[in-house]
Amino acid sequence: MLQDFLIACQDPPLDRVSQQLVEQSISAFSVKNGNIPKWNKALTQIGHLEKSDVKYIDPYVTINIKQKNTYNLNKYLKQLIPWRKGPFQLGDIKIDSEWNGDIKWKRISPHIKSLENRTVLDVGSGNGYFTLRMALSKAKIAIGIDPFLLFNYQFQALRSLMKSPPNAFVLPLRLEQLPDTNVFDSVFSMGVLYHQKDHMNHLRKLKKMLKDDGELILETLIIEDDYEYELVPDGRYARMRNVSIVPSIKTLYSWLTSAGFSTIKLVSVNQTIPEEQRTTPWIGEDSASLIDFLDPNNNNLTIEGYPAPKRAVFICRN
Repeated sequence: MLQDFLIACQDPPLDRVSQQLVEQSISAFSVKNGNIPKWNKALTQIGHLEKSDVKYIDPYVTINIKQKNTYNLNKYLKQLIPWRKGPFQLGDIKIDSEWNGDIKWKRISPHIKSLENRTVLDVGSGNGYFTLRMALSKAKIAIGIDPFLLFNYQFQALRSLMKSPPNAFVLPLRLEQLPDTNVFDSVFSMGVLYHQKDHMNHLRKLKKMLKDDGELILETLIIEDDYEYELVPDGRYARMRNVSIVPSIKTLYSWLTSAGFSTIKLVSVNQTIPEEQRTTPWIGEDSASLIDFLDPNNNNLTIEGYPAPKRAVFICRN
């Protein structure tokens, strides 16, 4: 896949950074992880199966695997649990992931510039579900980055089943590893900001990745303005250990202004519902999901007593 990535990045401006990204990715894949032999075995077996076309068929990213191959494929895909992002359909196998990303994409896509012929970065891409949706929306190239190796293996498994893969790639990198080069027309940061210990550094870095006429699509947890300026959880938030800060809408406007964005538009605020984040057989033994993270007597509160998760979408331009 990395060789295909280099070929796809031969044209400016990505040719300036592609070799560095490949070298960093090779280093990331070389770490010691006891699960890698299992994942590699699954990936090898999936790679032997017949390849098919990929397309979006509501609500799934769909690869038309022939039915004779699906029994073994199902077994290999289960070796790559948990599947957090999706959904995917591979032949008659439906990977109903924990997050139904189709709901989020339908919420976001009407408000963004057309991705046709654009160079796109998907920060915190997970297994590349949205990266693939971006590529299937005719992006020139869509690059997802996520340091969690399992998600990279999931993407490679999916890509190995595609006859003519779109120009979508997932690399095992963090945002801070990318050079400060404004090479992207569209940058997506979805479900990432609230995990950052330094939120301003994240926002400024996103801006550095954008071309002068580029667009940032920021989707993140927020609290209502009448709650307080920001929420800094004492311990966990909705049972998540790594939520550093949840801003109010007004606070997030001020952060984005300080980061240097001149045009900032709030296009969506939605409380997360069980239809969007749910328990499914594809997330494995640790099957807790949204309904387990909320107060059983009040779905407007988390189990810790904080406001239940709401997500806002901002469209930002330089």
